[in-house]
Amino acid sequence: MRHPDLELDLLRAFVAVAETGSFTAAADVVHRSQSAVSQKVLRLEEILGRRVFDRTSRTLGLTPDGERLLVAARQMLEFNDKLMREWREPPASGTLRLGVSEDFIPGQLPKLLARFSRLYPGVHIDLMTGLSCTLLEAYDADRLDAVIAKRSGTHPRGRVIWREPLVWLASADYELDFTKPARLVMLAPPCSYREMMIAALDSVRREWNAACTASSLSGVQAAVAGGLGVTLLGRSFLQEGMQILRAPEIWPALPMTEVMVLGEERAADLVHPLIAFLGESLAGRDGLDVAA
Repeated sequence: MRHPDLELDLLRAFVAVAETGSFTAAADVVHRSQSAVSQKVLRLEEILGRRVFDRTSRTLGLTPDGERLLVAARQMLEFNDKLMREWREPPASGTLRLGVSEDFIPGQLPKLLARFSRLYPGVHIDLMTGLSCTLLEAYDADRLDAVIAKRSGTHPRGRVIWREPLVWLASADYELDFTKPARLVMLAPPCSYREMMIAALDSVRREWNAACTASSLSGVQAAVAGGLGVTLLGRSFLQEGMQILRAPEIWPALPMTEVMVLGEERAADLVHPLIAFLGESLAGRDGLDVAA
């Protein structure tokens, strides 16, 4: 007995819904209408004879069968993408000395680099992480081939590949007290987050004091989650135990932060596949913007 084929576009729609948590967000990822994505998921469930999502008017979650399918669907799509790249693109190979700022998609980067490594097994990544200023110094000293770092407004360099809203973060139970100076958690200078935080508060004549100075962004997150004070970071740094402060009439609104890439000319055959891969993987992520 021959079983029906699982169409890849059905699986791609299913994975997009599972990863974004909504049909609306998934539609942006796969570049289809919301109704088209819904129809693809219904068609997939019809072929499988199983429900893959539990849907209510307010919630959307995977069924146990959906959780099993998600693992297999990712493997099938990854194999398809790898095969198509091998046939349609010359294989990238060599060592890429890559510097990636701690600002760039914390929590997601290790998985993305692991997947990139599987898709491009001929590329060895010699990875350096740290603050943007440190990485730019290493790049200028020719110790790195390419850098993905936060873009400076005063001396802009590179091509923007990523934009993200800046937000004020505090612990989940933190309560603002406007009768007292703001308690800030910050990195030691030089740090653009620190500079923007101070400038924003000064613009509304808000008094502040440094409650904690941390040596790393993970330290800032830990101090904020622990209730030591508030900080300014990209929205993707929001984690369990933290909240985004929403009081724009008293607490100043913030611009977007931009992440750029340097080195596309130095190691084009290795950097271009990486940037294209990151663009495809991050497109449609909630609240984030991948620059064209």
